[in-house]
Amino acid sequence: MELKVTLKDPKKSDYFYEESIKTLRTNIQFSSKQVKVVLLTSCYPNEGKSDIAFSLSLEMGKAGKRVLLVDADIRKSNFIKRYSVNQTIHGLSQYLSGQVERQWITYQTNFPNVDMIFAGPLAPNPSELLGDPAFGELLEEKRKEYDYIFIDTPPIGNMIDAAIVAEKSDGAVLVIESEAVSYSVAQKSLAQLERSGCKILGAVLNKVDMKKDKYYSSYYGRYGGYYKHK
Repeated sequence: MELKVTLKDPKKSDYFYEESIKTLRTNIQFSSKQVKVVLLTSCYPNEGKSDIAFSLSLEMGKAGKRVLLVDADIRKSNFIKRYSVNQTIHGLSQYLSGQVERQWITYQTNFPNVDMIFAGPLAPNPSELLGDPAFGELLEEKRKEYDYIFIDTPPIGNMIDAAIVAEKSDGAVLVIESEAVSYSVAQKSLAQLERSGCKILGAVLNKVDMKKDKYYSSYYGRYGGYYKHK
């Protein structure tokens, strides 16, 4: 049985936003053919990582790649509300806690080539659930079905969940809100990801004030490779 869900994207069309997402997609495609499972995280909440994960998934789907978007933020997910899902959904937390079987959590969306696993209900032990072997087994199974798996995780500056997911991922993208995150905090977040053994693909500098773009390009350029996103 094929599960289906309809998502309504609330974002208005924005040429520069869309071009930035295309650039991010291209950079990920050229990073390595071994990079299939990519996590996206941020230092703090509300830096825009979930929007970028969603937009990136749609853009990769438009390019003809089979994509699975996994919402692994089982502490505070906003996908159901933000994308106006009006049906009962079984999610990742229910699978990892043994409430539903694996085949009941993957949904075909109304966007070409994009499927999704939702976070599910809030769980009291998110890090323990994500560290369970069942999550790794799920990802290994899905590797065979999809070209790319993008995983939206909680901010790594506040909790350990992203580092746990990073151990099971091929690469990581750090979303950084311009003027909201200090250099030292971003470096600490990158170091946390690196300790997990996950390859750092780069960072998305989000919510950029274009008038100050030249300054921030230089400032955040010290992280190494990064992708700017307005």
